[in-house]
Amino acid sequence: MSRIVDVARHAGVSVSTVSHVVNGTRFVSPETAQRVNEAIAVVGYLPNGLARALKRASTSSVGLAISAISNPYFSDIICAIEAECARLGLTVLLSDTQEDPERELAVVQTLHQRRVDGIVLAPSGNPEKTLAYLQKAGLPCVLVDRMADESFDQVGIDNFEAMRVLIDHVVAQGHRRIGYICGQPGLITTRERVQGFRAALAAHGIEVTPSYLSTTNATTADATDSAKAMLRLAEPPTALVSGNNMATIGAMRGIRERGLSVPGDVALVGIDDFEWADCFEPRLTLMAQPCQELGRQAAALLVHRIESPDGERQAIRLKPTLQVRDSCRRPQ
Repeated sequence: MSRIVDVARHAGVSVSTVSHVVNGTRFVSPETAQRVNEAIAVVGYLPNGLARALKRASTSSVGLAISAISNPYFSDIICAIEAECARLGLTVLLSDTQEDPERELAVVQTLHQRRVDGIVLAPSGNPEKTLAYLQKAGLPCVLVDRMADESFDQVGIDNFEAMRVLIDHVVAQGHRRIGYICGQPGLITTRERVQGFRAALAAHGIEVTPSYLSTTNATTADATDSAKAMLRLAEPPTALVSGNNMATIGAMRGIRERGLSVPGDVALVGIDDFEWADCFEPRLTLMAQPCQELGRQAAALLVHRIESPDGERQAIRLKPTLQVRDSCRRPQ
């Protein structure tokens, strides 16, 4: 049977460091903790006492691993999760993953070491290592917004329905040349929305023009460049659809830098309504996601999973709502 000294030797750390990682009795850097956890997995070390403690102990705390700073959209979801957990008597430990898969894994490992009862995770574009760690650890987890793995409980929006409603609205205004500026590449939401965009155009008998589809927009600046590139085409789109709030802002900037106006020269609609969208000139037509309900459902799912670890996994798709304003009208 493997011993704690075997773990320490394999990880190149002291026995006391391994003990602190295993028992959560002192802060250990995420990098060192990752080495220790990898060594534990390799040598197969798991004290029976720890296993029993993890089964019966509760810290009344949950972890929230999410891109809190780089994506303002998540702020409402974070508030809703915190409010629901507070109502249930749970403390939330928030960690920013910064959309970085390696940081995401380190964050989840640190939360695990803090003995949280479960984790709500908005997975990055490459979450495989993190999801594998969660499954091996047996730590209750709910995926929010990005429904990346059906072996976990998940809650998000119906991205196909969101895109169908947006395209229906744009086509109803008389547009046939429709461009799409997606959100961050690699995310499951981005892939679903691109697929939904293609399907919605096909339903109206409109072929997807490759030069009207931009899928490399990780930042607002990228979205700005994509919008300008489309609008420089010999036959530019008369309407642009944006895949998230940052893409919307970038598209608006690109349109204005080309000396054009919304909706006079180009119609603009998008996914992710935001607080100041009603203050733009023109007021923006956007798909509002049910952030409060997403957060509430994620917290409720996690509590259920903590109480019933072996129950059937649930996948909940919520419907967004189109907020029709002034940024889309018939082409001139």
